[in-house]
Amino acid sequence: MSTHWPVELVDGEIGLRPIRQRDHRPWREINQRNRDWLRPWEATIPPAPPGHLSPRRPTFRQMVRHLRGEAQAGRMLPFVVTCQGRLVGQLTVAGITWGSMCAGHIGYWVDRAVAGRGVMPTAVALAVDHCFLTLGLHRIEICIRPENVPSRRVVEKLGFREEGLRPRYLHIDGAWRDHLVFALTSEEAPEGLLPRWHRQRRPRSDSPPDGQGSADPADSAEIK
Repeated sequence: MSTHWPVELVDGEIGLRPIRQRDHRPWREINQRNRDWLRPWEATIPPAPPGHLSPRRPTFRQMVRHLRGEAQAGRMLPFVVTCQGRLVGQLTVAGITWGSMCAGHIGYWVDRAVAGRGVMPTAVALAVDHCFLTLGLHRIEICIRPENVPSRRVVEKLGFREEGLRPRYLHIDGAWRDHLVFALTSEEAPEGLLPRWHRQRRPRSDSPPDGQGSADPADSAEIK
């Protein structure tokens, strides 16, 4: 699978490309500027058991090094999201499993400054189409906190099915949080998600922002 990495995916002014060390400055600036916007949906590290040292969040450099290793091993696709060539978010296809499952899950976040412009639905569609049509995965999941309306709008726009609730699924914003599971299989998008998204997209000035964030432990880097 590493033969398909690195890869860059583009649709108009929206793109996905591998995260790299020199993204540190814009990545940090966006995260700091969007602290209040992202914090409720950000993955955190649970407290250590009694008698154990509390783990530290990785630095940006450590995070990128880890993501690169996972990508080369075929277990992850760590992208940044770009709009007009500028970094505006992050999208990670993680937990890639082959064999009888052929599945993965997606997590993402986006700069509030571009929310509501179709950036994250386009980015997710690009990633899903790559996973289904190029890599040959069969199933993609996206798990979202029930309260995260902007991220739920992303999966609803793209036609993901809601499959149910996973109680206390991930440690988010300092506690174990319930998540709704949304899924899609390759049979449900035989021509890809991007053509479907283009056909049904109808810009509306009264639409609320989308793509606020979706839990992904790969995003849990220390912002320094």
